Amino acid sequence: MGRYILNRLLQALFVLLGVTVVVFTLLQVAGDPVLIMMSGTAISQSDLQALRRELGLDAPAVVRFLRFLGGLARGDLGPSLRSGRPALELVLERMPATLLLTGAALAFALAVAVPVGIVSAVRPNGVLDLLGRTLAVVGQATPVFWLGLMLILLFAVRWGWLPPGGYGTWAHVVMPAAALGLYPMARISRLLRSSLLDVVRQDYIRTALAKGLDEPRIIARHALRNATIPVVTIVGLTFGGLIGGAVVTETVFAWPGVGQLAVQAIYNRDANVVQAAVLVGAVAFTLVNLTVDVLYAALDPRIRY
Repeated sequence: MGRYILNRLLQALFVLLGVTVVVFTLLQVAGDPVLIMMSGTAISQSDLQALRRELGLDAPAVVRFLRFLGGLARGDLGPSLRSGRPALELVLERMPATLLLTGAALAFALAVAVPVGIVSAVRPNGVLDLLGRTLAVVGQATPVFWLGLMLILLFAVRWGWLPPGGYGTWAHVVMPAAALGLYPMARISRLLRSSLLDVVRQDYIRTALAKGLDEPRIIARHALRNATIPVVTIVGLTFGGLIGGAVVTETVFAWPGVGQLAVQAIYNRDANVVQAAVLVGAVAFTLVNLTVDVLYAALDPRIRY
């Protein structure tokens, strides 16, 4: 197990290096950040050159990338080109808000998906199964930005039950968590239904039922445990994706997370902040995937690395 984890960590380093190269290259293609920052301002070419030199942007792209890698090894991702504060510090300040939103969205998704998936699998082709499959299709087909706007229009503007955006109390979490969690809820419920249907048709489940054992206990103690292995995979991927992909939700609800910070940094061409946000998201995604792999052995002792 220890060797496996070490190998995965080494693989993660190469993944993060690849992410860094891609993001750095795209930012170079986007244009000169100094010109974009000073657009609409009367400034001479000598002052522009002095600003580039002050920000370290006068060196060739290869040199700047090597400097960035050296800083990355020290935990220094450079200063924000707008505020001058350390880019990593700005990202880490926003990380708790993003983790709160993604955790609440995943909790909502699991709270709905698990009972819906179980009921749909235990009573297939029934009324509840039809409702569950319809909910799953609607959840996967609904755009997050549209759902967020509709929630704001109904629950904030028309009825006044919840605040339209912001951050601070539990009421601010409800709508963004529901909007962000609808799609993973649909995926998890469909996968759990399919996996559980395969398990309940196995011989050992039929034997247990033939012996007169209680059906809820069989489902909870035997069938559900074996059916959750693929579900754990999708939950892990979903949580990692939510951390890095909550950009639209955070923008719609003015949620002060890493996603909103990344959007602002892209508009400002703040390269260091963009790279820091992407790297932090990539690290979180990698760690979640590693945790999921380790959980396999706990769920199924037959799995060995």
